[in-house]
Amino acid sequence: MEFGVQFFPDVKPEQRSGAEYFRDALTLTEEAEKLGFTHIRIVEHYFHHYGGYSPNPMIFLAAAAQRTQRARLVTGAVLPVFNHPLKLAGEIGMLDAISGGRLEVGFARAFLPHEFRRFGRSPDESVARFREGIEQVELLLTCENVTQRGRFHTIESTTSLPRPTQRPRPKFYVAALNTPDSFAFAGERGYSVMAIPLGGAAMRPLLGAYRDAWKAAGHPGKGEVMLAFHMFCDADAERARTIACPLVDEYLRSLVEAACDWLDGETSRDYPGYEKVIEKLRQSRAADQIASNAAWIGSPNEIIAQIRHTQREFGGYEHASLQVNFNMISLEDALSSMRLFAQKVMPHFTGAG
Repeated sequence: MEFGVQFFPDVKPEQRSGAEYFRDALTLTEEAEKLGFTHIRIVEHYFHHYGGYSPNPMIFLAAAAQRTQRARLVTGAVLPVFNHPLKLAGEIGMLDAISGGRLEVGFARAFLPHEFRRFGRSPDESVARFREGIEQVELLLTCENVTQRGRFHTIESTTSLPRPTQRPRPKFYVAALNTPDSFAFAGERGYSVMAIPLGGAAMRPLLGAYRDAWKAAGHPGKGEVMLAFHMFCDADAERARTIACPLVDEYLRSLVEAACDWLDGETSRDYPGYEKVIEKLRQSRAADQIASNAAWIGSPNEIIAQIRHTQREFGGYEHASLQVNFNMISLEDALSSMRLFAQKVMPHFTGAG
């Protein structure tokens, strides 16, 4: 099992400037590689303080590539619905070259109604735009002189440059949250999957759908799963909860605020049941996230027990992607937490030490 670090900015300009946020994130990136974390990951979101500091994950990962030597660089995830496939393919090839072939590309459908509205996209086209987009990006990365006429974008005799450093292309992930079809799609296509276990035990059947679809499609092995968790580790478990729990609560409030259209009557056939997901998150608190093992907050021994529980409960997964500076956690506290986690927790699962 491998552990990486995920950045999901959730700050307002009056709380911390973009310059301050990314200065700290790059400091954490350098330290993460030194400590043995194996990937650096960042999101794509827009306009709202929930994620809005990161409208282009490629830019941050290009900077991270210059601060690291070995860590994999993961988009978590890019959004085809808001990006032309020609642009995405070119950026992927460029970042793969800059990083020396360390890029891994996560793709997601997007899920915030305000982003669809501001970009002039319909949520009812989400699945179709996503699947066409990922198909066209893959064609552009693996083939030359591509011609394809899609529903949303047409490509005429185009060779994307630069060509990928990794051949035939960087690893693809599909980000999935709540719908079994999204997990099954990733398995059928032979892509890795990234998810967030906000529903606790509900993750097992979703990952089961992914593994089953992978096997049914005849792909070798059993696929690859990356799950995201909030993490804060301190020798004093109560101090860990005192520091981190109010900030997890703020993060959840920001998420619900950004997604509030689902609670205000927004519906879409491509997002069945999302109002229930957001309502559940609206009622959730940090203590609930810890109890369901979606947030790893506490002493090293408590977190070790949580990880072992998730491995049993979810049927195993290959990567944990950890939010270490969520909301307004200070750089000093985030560094201390990462160092203690690397020293006391990681060796139990990586074979190190």
